[in-house]
Amino acid sequence: MEECAPAPSIRDTGLRNVVIASTKISNVIGDQGKLIYRGYSIGDLAEFAAFEEVIHLLLFESLPSKTALTDFKARLVGERAIPPEVVDALKTRPASSLPMDILQGAVPMLANHDPDVEDGSRDAAERMGLRLIAKLPTVLAAWRRIKEGKPVLDPLDDLDHAANFLYMFFGERPSDEATRFFDACLVMHAEHSFNASTFAARGVASTLAHIHAAVAGAVGSLSGALHGGANTRVMKMLKEIGDIGNVESYVTRQLDSGGKIMGLGHAVYDTDDPRALILAPMSRQMGEKTGETQWYEISRELEIKAKAAFKERKGKDIFANVDFYSASLYHTMGFPTEMFTPIFAISRVAGWVAHVLEEQFGGAEAKPTLYRPKSDYVGDYCGPEECSWAPIEKR
Repeated sequence: MEECAPAPSIRDTGLRNVVIASTKISNVIGDQGKLIYRGYSIGDLAEFAAFEEVIHLLLFESLPSKTALTDFKARLVGERAIPPEVVDALKTRPASSLPMDILQGAVPMLANHDPDVEDGSRDAAERMGLRLIAKLPTVLAAWRRIKEGKPVLDPLDDLDHAANFLYMFFGERPSDEATRFFDACLVMHAEHSFNASTFAARGVASTLAHIHAAVAGAVGSLSGALHGGANTRVMKMLKEIGDIGNVESYVTRQLDSGGKIMGLGHAVYDTDDPRALILAPMSRQMGEKTGETQWYEISRELEIKAKAAFKERKGKDIFANVDFYSASLYHTMGFPTEMFTPIFAISRVAGWVAHVLEEQFGGAEAKPTLYRPKSDYVGDYCGPEECSWAPIEKR
């Protein structure tokens, strides 16, 4: 039997620029460098809003009043603790486990302890979503301390969301500045329209699976190198460069070899990522506070040199994305690089939950319940006829 190789499909677009659903949650205006959460610019939210306010905005379509915010914070605080059985399970994992695998594996364990998991109502989905937003930071902090042989810390009721995570992770109450910067990072990473992990969450949710299943799928999607981990690679690059004096030769070497400058370029933005513009001064200020200004300085010089070189060689501009300065900021805050992507996840879970709620209980316009795209079959192995079965001894 003569076999012919499958021909490539002209439809293999990765769904780029294909509109698959309507949403009211967020909008990315790439040519203008704008990111909007339910009508509010990311610049205003990062400067003025606490992460709890942004969670409320994403899930319930409005910023809370002062009284509503107090009540909402109390709900989140009340859901922070994780079952002791989950902590015990984390202690059985090898210390070499990938943190994203730990986070993803913890989600179904939390589902096992969730009283609403078989309730298909919106109210139940909201309650489960809030539990995931509250508990995933506790899981991640617990895993870090277990991995390092330290006692797991219980959450503190008198600390807000960002400050409490820093306390559980590092073992001491954070400074006001560190809390403010981290809270802003949570705000900026909370949502970004139909990215790969959000689409994964919506795809799972479209089957009417419960919200834990959808979030577990999203975490798995984020663990892939083409979606998550870019700021980890940015930090690795900065360490490889090592000194501001090595920046120009690094840029030349990378571009000569066809390599990339990590943290520059984005699939959506045609100008600087608005989040990068906010993160850059935060990276500088945290570097000054900790005495590690070299990482910001290398980043800034790298941005300048790489943009100029790219313009000269390619005749077009390239821009910094959210990962470019978040790497040096997280590093100077004391986070290990392996934790950068899981930290992103404990923020983005707010956006995932909002999208699951929209997918299952109504978006801007009605859509079919189940995602079921059509494929373009190109496996014409036997010509126009079907292949003839041959016994194994005759193949």
